Amino acid sequence: MATKKTTVTKDKIVSLYMNYVLEYSEKPKSVYHFTKINDFTETEFYAFFGTIESIEKEIFKMFVEKTTDLLNKNKEYEMYDMKSKMLSFYFTFFEILTANRSYVVLVLKEHNNQLKKLMQLSGLRNSFRNYLSEIISDEFRTQQEKLQNFQEKSFQEASWIQLLLTLKFWLDDASAAFEKTDIYIEKSVKVTFELMNIAPIDSLIDFGKFIFKEKIYNK
Repeated sequence: MATKKTTVTKDKIVSLYMNYVLEYSEKPKSVYHFTKINDFTETEFYAFFGTIESIEKEIFKMFVEKTTDLLNKNKEYEMYDMKSKMLSFYFTFFEILTANRSYVVLVLKEHNNQLKKLMQLSGLRNSFRNYLSEIISDEFRTQQEKLQNFQEKSFQEASWIQLLLTLKFWLDDASAAFEKTDIYIEKSVKVTFELMNIAPIDSLIDFGKFIFKEKIYNK
């Protein structure tokens, strides 16, 4: 009796891709090679992804989706204020990254070209910005508008820079259970919200870009 072939899904392709990268320490040379070695067809691959590179972007997007799914399962989460929601997101997101640390470290540290690294994180950026739009409260918006001309895109950009800086800190963290990253998250989110109450968001963006350039691009 012939063995029934396993149905190919997006999640299955992602899992096979991550396993391949971890085993060979590089991404597949081509879609043909990747599908052949995993016993499914190129047609099945193209039903979900257009290129090998699009899988990389999808993986980081899926990390965000998994994070928000877990958060929304917590009934108390909806009652949190905006800062508490942001903290919950960070802690949950980096727990998921830690569970996949070998893959994340490998793919993010392989590129000396920071532009390519940021392109790989484009799926993460878009999903994170969507998340931020969902958690901006009317109270926060009103508070900011009293201080400055609040711009949602500016807030998203400042928060994205903060996430990148936290990701860089986590990549370099050698502490047990990455406890230093937990401390960094708590302090950085707290400081960010405190600064937003006294300084224009545009100033925070300028400062964040400076730190980002010094800590990441000059490494």
